[in-house]
Amino acid sequence: MIRGRRVVGAVFGAVALLGCVAPTANAAQCGSSPAGFEAWKREFSAEAQGKGIGQTAISALMQAHYASATIAADRGQRSFSLSLDQFLAKRGATTIVARGRQLKQSQGALFASIQQRYGVPPGPLIAIWGMETGFGSQRGNQNMLSSIATLAYDCRRPEFFTDQLYAALKLIDRGTLSGATRGSMHGEVGQTQFMPKNILAYGTGNLDVAANALSSTANFLRAHGWRAGAGYQPGEPNFAAIEAWNAAGVYQKAIALMGRQIDEGGGAAASR
Repeated sequence: MIRGRRVVGAVFGAVALLGCVAPTANAAQCGSSPAGFEAWKREFSAEAQGKGIGQTAISALMQAHYASATIAADRGQRSFSLSLDQFLAKRGATTIVARGRQLKQSQGALFASIQQRYGVPPGPLIAIWGMETGFGSQRGNQNMLSSIATLAYDCRRPEFFTDQLYAALKLIDRGTLSGATRGSMHGEVGQTQFMPKNILAYGTGNLDVAANALSSTANFLRAHGWRAGAGYQPGEPNFAAIEAWNAAGVYQKAIALMGRQIDEGGGAAASR
């Protein structure tokens, strides 16, 4: 839900930590350049071992590299300052809606099953899927662990990404992820781009498989208050669940609009 070209799961704009938080005693200290990253990894690994993280995950962490591309992307997100119309055009809303309507028809049994279980209709799920990865075609090629470790080390939002790093290490210990797992710029993985903490909480299987990713996304939305049959446009009950998925206002409105157009099956993609 966080990517270099958008906010991620679930998440980027919701982080209010700006600037380095003063490190607590016995905590690995944040940094703002590659120079201290190796020392930080050693300190963090010792802390992680003390909290029960196993050797497989520790070994993977020690092989992580400082992800300069992630830092550049983290500093360079601009699309969330666009107007809704500009954002829709930049993200290819017309294409997402057109393809989304086709997928709603061709995979009707899958979406019916998800809606029956979680109460979430196809439209918003398909809109998220298209927005996040172009329906699975753009899942990222960054080393997941390096991206998250770099952001946990970086002084901008260390608390948020430290939690994500611990979740990633737990998933590596379980064999759900590995030190070689690839994802987007901020460590999101799978067809709808889940961060590690959300994989732990809401994941329903291998998120590189579309059915699992869509079910997991519906599971997330239900856990954040989605009510079957209620509306999901701004001001309606289920819009809050979309807000929980991504904190950027323009993204939220885009998902709600495209989702409605997919569910209703008519109208131009950028129309209101």
